[in-house]
Amino acid sequence: MAKLLMKGNEAIAEAAMRAGCTCFFGYPITPQTEVAAYMAKNMQKIEGGVYLQAESEISAINMVLGAASTGKRVMTSSSSPGVSLKTEGISYIAGSDLPCVIINVQRGGPGLGGIQPSQADYFQATRALGHGDFYVPVLAPNSIQETVDLIGDAFDIADNYLTPVMLLSDGVLGQMMEPVEIPAETSSSTDKPWATTGTEEKRSPNITSSLELSPFNLEKKTLKRFERYEVLKSKEVRFENYKCDDADIVLVAFGATSRIVKSVVDEAREAGYKVGLFRPITLWPFPNDELNKLADTAKGFISIEMSMGQMVEDVRLSVNGKKPVTFFGRTGGIIPSPEEILDSIKAFAKEVL
Repeated sequence: MAKLLMKGNEAIAEAAMRAGCTCFFGYPITPQTEVAAYMAKNMQKIEGGVYLQAESEISAINMVLGAASTGKRVMTSSSSPGVSLKTEGISYIAGSDLPCVIINVQRGGPGLGGIQPSQADYFQATRALGHGDFYVPVLAPNSIQETVDLIGDAFDIADNYLTPVMLLSDGVLGQMMEPVEIPAETSSSTDKPWATTGTEEKRSPNITSSLELSPFNLEKKTLKRFERYEVLKSKEVRFENYKCDDADIVLVAFGATSRIVKSVVDEAREAGYKVGLFRPITLWPFPNDELNKLADTAKGFISIEMSMGQMVEDVRLSVNGKKPVTFFGRTGGIIPSPEEILDSIKAFAKEVL
């Protein structure tokens, strides 16, 4: 298969269409606007394809809810403050047990912040995408090829577990260009007996709603949803382990930051430090067990992020006090440099080695 040189945001859009996405609802915001722009140009080429630029992020996510209820593969995209506006709708979608894919090309915050890359939406993605008892599976690629590969997986996870799924990108991955292989077209084969597509007088009508006035029924519905989460945790956890088997210090990083960290691992080893990279690909569910096993042999962990430190809390929970965990990061849209990361390794090594 020939490779195409594509911008990250445009590759997301093309991969989504190849994965059977036929409905897109969104609103422009930097640095994700190319996702919507690409969809606007190309959705009309798909049979039954629908593209609509809503008047706001709030409208867009509620359009996603409506289209998802019909069983279509539906996607929306935004960037950090836009996702904040969508959170109520995401909670409604989760409460209605409907599948969809949500793209967040992160930028700095809080508030409007800036348009430079960030990873400071980690808490929002893994903990607070809406009110109530629910989680959203979160996939975090670190290359455009992996982004493309994970789009199809995101739609499959959404369909199989009846849940919104977030792909957490950032301004680096969204704006950079790399050679990429786009997969062949696929379509959703999952049976969707719950879809609101009309009864043809052959069955009782399906009703999509997140409202349940009986506390006992609401609890029963929530418990059933969490049973699906347990299955998801057992089958869908993804991570990369790079030179961690003999590492004294394990660097934990995701997304674009992990690309820099991976190069630092090799540089640190040349300098005599036994360092490895553990990269979570699913941020929720987080690969807790796998990281905990590394704590049996490693002497310490550094969480490296484009934030003031958010994933570091999950690293500490996973390590569970076995070994020391520290943090290094830059924020405000600043990307950590290899030199800074190597300096943090040397300083930490004095404490744990």
